[in-house]
Amino acid sequence: MGSISKVEKPHAICIPFPAQGHINPMLKLAKLLYSRGFHITFVNTEYNHKRLIKSKGFEAVEGLPSFRFETIPDGLMESDDIDSTQDIPYLAESTSKTCLDPFMKLIKKLNDRNVSNVPPVSRIVADGCMSFALLAAEQLGIPVVFLWTTSACGFACYMHFFTIVQSGLSPLEDDSYLTNGYMETMLDLPGMDGLRLKDIPTFIRTTNPDDIMLNFVLQETERSKRASAIVLNTFEELEYDVVQALSTILPPIYTIGPLHLLENYEVKDESLKNLGANLWKEDSECLEWLDLKSPDSVVYVNFGSITTMTPNQLVEFAWGLANSGTDFLWIIRPNLVSGDSCVLPSEFMEVTKERGMLGSWCPQEKVLSHPSVGGFLTHNGWNSTLETLASGVPMVCWPFFAEQQTNCWYSCNKWGVGMEIDNNVKRDEVQNLVRELMTGEKGRKMKTAALEWKKKLHEAASGPKGFSYLNLDQLINKVLT
Repeated sequence: MGSISKVEKPHAICIPFPAQGHINPMLKLAKLLYSRGFHITFVNTEYNHKRLIKSKGFEAVEGLPSFRFETIPDGLMESDDIDSTQDIPYLAESTSKTCLDPFMKLIKKLNDRNVSNVPPVSRIVADGCMSFALLAAEQLGIPVVFLWTTSACGFACYMHFFTIVQSGLSPLEDDSYLTNGYMETMLDLPGMDGLRLKDIPTFIRTTNPDDIMLNFVLQETERSKRASAIVLNTFEELEYDVVQALSTILPPIYTIGPLHLLENYEVKDESLKNLGANLWKEDSECLEWLDLKSPDSVVYVNFGSITTMTPNQLVEFAWGLANSGTDFLWIIRPNLVSGDSCVLPSEFMEVTKERGMLGSWCPQEKVLSHPSVGGFLTHNGWNSTLETLASGVPMVCWPFFAEQQTNCWYSCNKWGVGMEIDNNVKRDEVQNLVRELMTGEKGRKMKTAALEWKKKLHEAASGPKGFSYLNLDQLINKVLT
């Protein structure tokens, strides 16, 4: 089964990009490796370490004898608001430029027998957006594996950013190109027929050739070619053509998703369950509320950890949900509305008090798998999309940024489980799409497709013959030990 003896226990240092959607899958992979006999050092930024303590208590980062937490600085000034999501472009730039030195010092400390009694660091498992870890691995002469927490289709788009820039499609000449039909330009990308420029991750929409995120993606994807292996949190049948195309330009690729299902099937150690990754305090009351609802009657609404919207968009979503007549669970994190507080109209609160519940954060995997949840209004982040597919739940999609646009296109056009809301949110469209999702003919077809994917994803993640399960074995046996 790919497990290893205690005598030869290897030490893997796992370092995620310091954003919620990246920490979750890395922690799941770390737990899987721990369950297979690895000593784990999990590296958070100092800022997120404090957030974890605030949201889950000290027990979340105390660790276990062979699963320890360490920290390095992210190079940014600390925010006064410990619950705020840091600015992603500046976080990407800062980690890229400042984290190599403290990361090297941490590894040297772990390897110093005078101050540490752990096995020497023998492997690095790094987020694909923390490629300074490759530079450390090359200096130390140890293998590095990159976990790209995107979908395969999103990752493939990033890998083709260089070609898109070289061909002159990006940067844009001016902002009018966002609205003059230019974004409908069809692309010819290997294994990805039908994509338009608007379906590519949003970082190509800049007019600035020195844009932080555009150049960050170019740097990180180029370095990925030097890794020992690439791990993707996906299921190969879901994105087969894309994975095959990527395999021609990259080191060995191991698809071992959905990671949350592999964790559920394989990680049995109760002591690992306190080692959480949620940077906001979870509200579990919503599960009790869902227990009171009929099967497939509730639409779950959550736009993830980074998406922001205007006060007007918040109001349009609110009245769209109210007018749909559907029961809903809506997660509104504290900084969802950009530059403003999340204030909903009192009339909305009154109209929906019997059939709506609002929360600030929740255990999403449990919510999506709850029998009462029949649909998901989502931003199409990859973790959310994969958890939705694994729960057999259809979607209404409102992608915000990065590869969420690509995930949305695949959900709607390839996998048959989604419908897209126009970026310029209007309450009538929200109302109509939510009704169609929950009770319409297209919604029923999407539900059928989602249930078919659910079955396949669970089969892939369950051992001993599941494809993702076997790929995890191969990753451990061929690369990590």
